Amino acid sequence: MGIDAGFDMDPPLSKGGVDKQNWGRFIDLIKEQYKDDVQVEIMPNYIKFNVGENPKLPFEGHKFLRFSSKVSGAIASSSGVERYINTVTRVAKAHFGSRVQYWNEGANQYGVHDWKKVSESIRSYEQPDVLETQASITPPLSATDPVKEQGIALFEIQDIPGKGRGLVARFNISKGTRIICEKPLLTAGPMPPNKLEPFLAKAIKAMSKTSQRQFLSLHNNSKGKHPFGGIFRTNALPCGSGSPIGGVYPTACFINHSCIPNAHNNWNSAEKHETIYAIRSIERGAEITIPYDHGGASRERQVFLKDAFGFKCDCSCCSLPPDLLKASDNRRIQIQSLDKAIGDPFRMMSSPHDSLSDCYLMLQVLEQEFDGCASAMIARLYYDAFQISIAHGDQARASMFAERASKARVICEGEDSPETLRVKSLAVKPADHSSFEVYSRKWQTTRDSVPKDLDTVQFDKWLFRQEN
Repeated sequence: MGIDAGFDMDPPLSKGGVDKQNWGRFIDLIKEQYKDDVQVEIMPNYIKFNVGENPKLPFEGHKFLRFSSKVSGAIASSSGVERYINTVTRVAKAHFGSRVQYWNEGANQYGVHDWKKVSESIRSYEQPDVLETQASITPPLSATDPVKEQGIALFEIQDIPGKGRGLVARFNISKGTRIICEKPLLTAGPMPPNKLEPFLAKAIKAMSKTSQRQFLSLHNNSKGKHPFGGIFRTNALPCGSGSPIGGVYPTACFINHSCIPNAHNNWNSAEKHETIYAIRSIERGAEITIPYDHGGASRERQVFLKDAFGFKCDCSCCSLPPDLLKASDNRRIQIQSLDKAIGDPFRMMSSPHDSLSDCYLMLQVLEQEFDGCASAMIARLYYDAFQISIAHGDQARASMFAERASKARVICEGEDSPETLRVKSLAVKPADHSSFEVYSRKWQTTRDSVPKDLDTVQFDKWLFRQEN
C-alpha cells in the first residue's frame, strides 16, 4: 500500500506545433536540472528517475499522461521521491500552466486519467513513433494507403460499409491529439451553380496534376451538368464557424459524419488551414468522424442530412432504441432552447443570474448527451458564461470561465488556435474584454478574489452562483 502523488497532463499534449516545442524545452530543462544526479538516468526514449516507483518522462510529449510514484513507505522515504515529484511538477507548471493537474492521495486528491490508460502510455515510451517522410497523397487512393500528419501515419483511408470511403485510426489516438492539419485545395464563396462551375473549372485548371486528381477523386452527391460544383457542395467545409466561404481538402473531406462524433474540425484563420482534433479517445480500427449537422432532434437532423448530403444517418445515436432516442431528442431540444436563452443580450443584462443558471444546466445536459466529449460546445458555453460575468464586472469568475474555455478549445482546436490564444489572454486580463462592466457593476470583483479552499462541487456552485 502507500500514498500516490504526482501530476497528470490534462488535456494531453498534441503531437506537433506549440505542444511539441514546449515539451522539448521542458525535457531539456529537466535534463539540465538533473545532469549530475546519479538517481536520474537518460534512457534512449525517456528520462528515468530511479527513486520510488521509477517515474518516467518520455521524449515524445504526446504520449505523456502522468508522472507519479508512491511517496510513503520505506522505499519512498529513503529515496526522497516526493522531492523529485514536487520539483518536476513545478517545472511542468511553468511550461504548461493549468494543464498540469497535481494530486496527492494523502489529501484525497486523485489523478484525472485512469490507471489503465496511464499504464498503456508508459509502455508506449519504450517504442518511439516511426517517423516517415512527408509525402503528398496521389489519388486514386487504395484502401490501405496511409496518410501522413506530422510525419506519422495516424490513420488510413478505407471503404466503410454503407458510407463509401472514410478514415480509420491505425493506432489508439488520445483525446486532444491533432489528427490532420492541411490547407484547402481550393476555396469558394456562395454563388449560383452557373457561376460556381466556371469559377471552379478555372481554379482546377491552375492546380497541379496531383491536386486535380485529389479533387476529382472526391465523392459527388449531385451529379449532373455541374460536376465540379457537385463535388464542391458535397465536400466543402466552412472556413470558420458560420463562414460563407468553404474549402475542399485532399484528406479531411473523406471524414464521415456521426451525431456523436469523436473528432472536431476547425479552421485556423491565422494559418489558413483546417485541423481535425480527437475530442475523445479513438481506438485503433475505429472510424474517425465529425458532425455535419446543426443539432436538434433526430428527425430534424435526418431531414437536413438527407437534403444536404443524400444519406440517412445510422450512427450510434440515431440507432438507439425508441425510448432512448426520445430521451436523446429531448436533451438536444433542451440544448437548443438553453442556447437561445443564454444568447439573449436583454436577458443577460436584466437577469444575469438566470442566464448563468442556464449555463450551469446546459453544461450538465451536454455532458450527459455527449458523454463528456462536447469540447467545442462546452468551450462556447464557458465563453458565454465569461461574457455574462464580465458584463457585470465579475473579473474573478470571468477569469475562471475563460480558463475553462481555453482548456476546452485546446482539446478541439489546439494550443495555436487564434481563439484559444485569445481566450487564454482573457483568463489573465478579463477586464480587457470590450464588454467589461457594459451592463453594470453589480457583481464587481477582482481577478485575485477567486476562493482557494473549496472542493470541486463547492467551487462549481460558487462559479455559477448556485450557492443558494
